[in-house]
Amino acid sequence: MKNGILNWNVDPVIFWITDSFPLKYYGALFACGLLLGFYIVRNIYKKENLSLDNLDSLLIYVIVGTVLGARLGHCFFYEPDYFFKHPIEILLPIQKIKGAYQFVGYQGLASHGGSIGVITAMILYCRKFKVQFLGLLDKMSVAVPVTGAFIRMGNFMNSEIYGKPTDGSWGVIFQRDDLIPRHPTQLYEAFAYILIFGILFYMYKSEKIRNAQGLIFGTFLTLLFTARFIIEFFKENQEAFENNMLINMGQILSIPFILIGLGLIFWKSKKVSVYGNSLQ
Repeated sequence: MKNGILNWNVDPVIFWITDSFPLKYYGALFACGLLLGFYIVRNIYKKENLSLDNLDSLLIYVIVGTVLGARLGHCFFYEPDYFFKHPIEILLPIQKIKGAYQFVGYQGLASHGGSIGVITAMILYCRKFKVQFLGLLDKMSVAVPVTGAFIRMGNFMNSEIYGKPTDGSWGVIFQRDDLIPRHPTQLYEAFAYILIFGILFYMYKSEKIRNAQGLIFGTFLTLLFTARFIIEFFKENQEAFENNMLINMGQILSIPFILIGLGLIFWKSKKVSVYGNSLQ
């Protein structure tokens, strides 16, 4: 590291399980983030003396919703033209290279799609197991930023989704792509998500706030996607079509989440005063 510049050239592969199947930092951190988030939700359930009977099913719903939503989100939001012509590659981690399909892993996951996928999965879960929807989303909201931080650390290890060039006095040189000092936007997001986790965890300790079901979820949506919207100004566009846009696709997709979050805060905060006294 020199003059505030970090030269980053870490191999994204931890080791090769087989000759064609690698274990990457991204996948390992993604899995660890999901498991840690599940552990946080499990502890919340225990502290509230809630039944743990269906929590294993909840984890499965979350994993499927996250991966499926993130994959479909990337394909439809960022590269629809390509994937409409190669539909088999949407759900299978393969790509046609030199006339033959090869395992490449999922080359593209969109966090906004993952968010939609998780919310959809929670709707299905709540209907099946008769769970209060907003109450569950409040609990999930406390844990999700931690998972998001792990995923962004995985992006950093992959030297991907990095930022725009800096003035040269600060940043990270991702040597696997170029020799330009860039904003480490993956780390910016990871730090922002950990901070959001702290805020939401503190909120959840208040019984009055917990009783206003949806207030924590609304705060989660507002804080997380506002952070995402701001950090996108420092991030390189993911696709060429974004270069001619006033704001990029990540920012456009963040706006509805922010508005929904603000709406929930306005609606639910009427039940809790700023000073913690019930207004009802």
